[in-house]
Amino acid sequence: MRYEDEHRRSVEEPEAFWAEQAKAIHWHVPPHTILQYDEPPFRKWFVGGETNLCYNAVDRHLEARGDQLALVAISTETNVTREITYRELHREVNAFAAVLRRLDVGRGDRVVIYMPNMAEAVFAMLACARIGAIHSVVFGGFAAHNLALRIDDARPKLLIAADAGIRGGKVIPYKPLVDAACAEAEFAPPKVLIVSRGLDPAEPKAAGRDEDYAALRADVGDAQVPVEWLESNEPSYLLYTSGTTGKPKGVQRDVGGHAVAMALSMRTVYDVGPGQAMFSTSDVGWAVGHSYNVYGPLIVGATSLLYEGLPVHPDPGVWWALCEKYRVRTMFSSPTAARVLKKHDVDHIRRHDLSSLQYLFLAGEPLDEPTAQWITDALGKPVIDNYWQTETGWPVLCLLPGLDMKPVKFGSPGFPNLGYRTKIIHESTGEEVGPGEKGVLVLQPPLPPGCMSTLWHDDARFLRSYFGHFKELLYSSLDWAIRDADGYTFILGRTDDVINVAGHRLGTREIEEAVSSCPAVAEAAVVGVADELKGQVPVVFATLRQATTEPDARVAAADGMRKQVEHSLGAVARPARIYVVGALPKTRSGKLLRRSLLALAQGGDPGDLSTLDDPNALEEVKRALARGPEFGG
Repeated sequence: MRYEDEHRRSVEEPEAFWAEQAKAIHWHVPPHTILQYDEPPFRKWFVGGETNLCYNAVDRHLEARGDQLALVAISTETNVTREITYRELHREVNAFAAVLRRLDVGRGDRVVIYMPNMAEAVFAMLACARIGAIHSVVFGGFAAHNLALRIDDARPKLLIAADAGIRGGKVIPYKPLVDAACAEAEFAPPKVLIVSRGLDPAEPKAAGRDEDYAALRADVGDAQVPVEWLESNEPSYLLYTSGTTGKPKGVQRDVGGHAVAMALSMRTVYDVGPGQAMFSTSDVGWAVGHSYNVYGPLIVGATSLLYEGLPVHPDPGVWWALCEKYRVRTMFSSPTAARVLKKHDVDHIRRHDLSSLQYLFLAGEPLDEPTAQWITDALGKPVIDNYWQTETGWPVLCLLPGLDMKPVKFGSPGFPNLGYRTKIIHESTGEEVGPGEKGVLVLQPPLPPGCMSTLWHDDARFLRSYFGHFKELLYSSLDWAIRDADGYTFILGRTDDVINVAGHRLGTREIEEAVSSCPAVAEAAVVGVADELKGQVPVVFATLRQATTEPDARVAAADGMRKQVEHSLGAVARPARIYVVGALPKTRSGKLLRRSLLALAQGGDPGDLSTLDDPNALEEVKRALARGPEFGG
């Protein structure tokens, strides 16, 4: 089937196309309306249809593949591997659902999950889906303040946490972070459920609030919990993403549209079907983890590998050993991971039998050509870029090897996916630009199934953040792009103040707020500077309340800023470099010239400075850059 024909049908006859795709999942009650679009840009897919994500991911596979591996949870941190069949997954998810019921969790209740890549995180997600609760997984590396913000927005009935995470052999106790978040939050959950791996023996207990999963799991035994059938457009989960302000955005996903999009993308984009194995290296706290560690592979009856650990431990061949052992067909990772592996001998890849591996997909940040070329040569397999966002839930731009594989062009994720109508438009005029011209990538609504429904309890912010940038009603990706003469799209970076650090989206304003909360700091500016390994890293320029020429005092102030960022936002947001300066460059109206700071930090031209208020401020920054950072290298 030709891509061009199928894509044209998907956008010109969307109701007929998606009615066909909906047959790939189980409906308890079939939908009576495929698309309802009477309140643009809000839309509803598969209206009146009743289904359940857990049933589609687990129950419906029991008869045909009950003894097939559903989930392989591997931890090179704890040296434990758990091989779980569909029948065993069904038993564990039912038990977890019974525990949730014991804790008074029901349909529509929110459950925050704060766990690393361990099997119980998947059980918890599927158990929520089974009973109609709305899960919100928070990345286990986030600090207490991040967790508190998400708690207050979701207002959960329950928080589920591991006793600890572990990275590079270092144990990171989660319980103190949970306790601090609950103390800070205005709407702390009445119950906290701890899933312990025995990593934190000193784990504190809050009487009357904290519950032990192992004890409750033993108590419920092999309880069976009936599936809650949900209307297609009810919320399935919330996933918070950074914005340009300090308050994270609660991306809300539906049930039916999400299931249908997962089934379609597994077949056409990732070319994985029943009985085959997919290995996504993402954390369950990210969108890729939701879509392609948990829901996507399980919905189509595949085997999903869930990995906790570093890509280079016990050696840089660990991922490829897993691909060999479990006969992985499709692997999904990030450009940062590929750049990490690039530092090691290619023999770590080539010594393994990768005859089953057909594709390596990379996403989450722009893929540079040298890295793409290196990993392609090392594997001898297609390395396929794909572009999407937390908000879209599945790829916007891709190649479709399961449908019609086009040639790979390094640096481009490819063409619009099925169901997506994309344009690249001029930032000021809103007119579509020509081939080779830079513009903003936008999507024409209605957005296809699988994309966000809205922001949790904030339709106004949904409209403002995504559809309020142009006169025409268009979803702005907030990414610059160009399209070449062959129709391939290339992503050039963000148009706003969000940076991409090794695939993690961070708002520079969030980091600025954390830095500025230090008593010694008068003002701060944060920019995302290009980095060979991570793609981008945050760099801080700050002025002090009491100016000093003493190097030790500047270093002490910078150390305080680093600690404050880690405390407020977690290690993932740690600045790569901190410069203490005497003044920050501003316009005469008081606006910080962040683009000039970024240009100087990257050794470039600071641009038009005709509106600069104090020329000496720019010289201050240049002197600081020549001197070197007070923190970082």
